[in-house]
Amino acid sequence: MPQHEADPLGPAATTLRQRARQMTRSDEDLVHWLPVLSVAERAHAVSVMRVVQAWPGEYVCKIGRPATYWFGVLDGLLKMSNDGTQGPIVTFTGVPSGAWFGEGTLLKREPYRYNIEPLRPTVVSGLPIEDFHWLLERSIPFNRYVMNQLNERLGQFIAAREIDRLNDPDTRVARSLAALFHPVLYPGVGELLRITQQELGYLVGLSRQRVNEALRTLQREGAIRIEYGGVRVLDRERLRTWQVAPQ
Repeated sequence: MPQHEADPLGPAATTLRQRARQMTRSDEDLVHWLPVLSVAERAHAVSVMRVVQAWPGEYVCKIGRPATYWFGVLDGLLKMSNDGTQGPIVTFTGVPSGAWFGEGTLLKREPYRYNIEPLRPTVVSGLPIEDFHWLLERSIPFNRYVMNQLNERLGQFIAAREIDRLNDPDTRVARSLAALFHPVLYPGVGELLRITQQELGYLVGLSRQRVNEALRTLQREGAIRIEYGGVRVLDRERLRTWQVAPQ
């Protein structure tokens, strides 16, 4: 994946909207749904989409704010969580490179019910809500793409509810990793997820040390390989169905 230059202004200088720029050709190559559009539809989408580097501590989406964009991760890692005002902060899922999210909120034109924050400097793209609906009204392939996203995301959140109830840390890490390697929702990940053990700990609600133990167990069993700067999946189906062996 091509590397994006860091924003020299940083998060303190301006807002995300003020720092946003137009999409470049290299950015286009990272948007996996653009090829389903006609030439005219694609040209329109690219002309209105904006790209920005978001930093840890900033909000891409915040609970209660109106939905204005359909967002995608071109490079980096976001987390989706609640705000902790009515209990402990809960991370719902990670959002890695290649992911687009928030289509359900845009379809209902309602405020966000979750926070989206970067876990590291992350390049984010946004399609304005009116242009999102413009494509829905004109493009059958785009409709199919969005419907498939919604269907796969439903399955993902059902699985996330199951993960939340698991007491075994190895199983939590295994199934959370399987979710982050989802080939439809996160096509930009491929077979190598660039993530630190600390970041994975934030996503699964475990300490970095316990995540390290779990990863080494999964590696010994041949499900993953720990590599410099990330984790390579060797058997996603085994991760997805991982469970504690009976005593």
